[in-house]
Amino acid sequence: MTEYLITFNDEWVPPHTAEEIREKGVAGRAVIADMQAEGVLIFSNGGLDRSTAVCSVEAVDGKPVFTDGPYVETKEHLGGFAVVDVPDDEAARYWAGRLATALDWPQEVHRFRGPGEARRNGSGER
Repeated sequence: MTEYLITFNDEWVPPHTAEEIREKGVAGRAVIADMQAEGVLIFSNGGLDRSTAVCSVEAVDGKPVFTDGPYVETKEHLGGFAVVDVPDDEAARYWAGRLATALDWPQEVHRFRGPGEARRNGSGER
């Protein structure tokens, strides 16, 4: 199996009313539930935007320097993502297509080069 990141940027989401966002949440969660039922979902999270950024950090002279909020030159912000473990590109495209259709905004698919360093079980243990 191969791990894929399915993601969208907040800037790709057109303006919605609060009710439309609630409806999109229901539709998106239904696809995530299907991913769970198929055993392909590793992790998912949504609802990210400029307001959820805590800080940026960069190395300066070998030490971390933190700046509150997003890095000022960043033009895009991650809006949400799902990490799936599926057999091939076709399966990853299928799930991205399901999300794009349910949410009615673009999704992007990335293939990880190898397995992640750690997975957590439901108790938070590694």
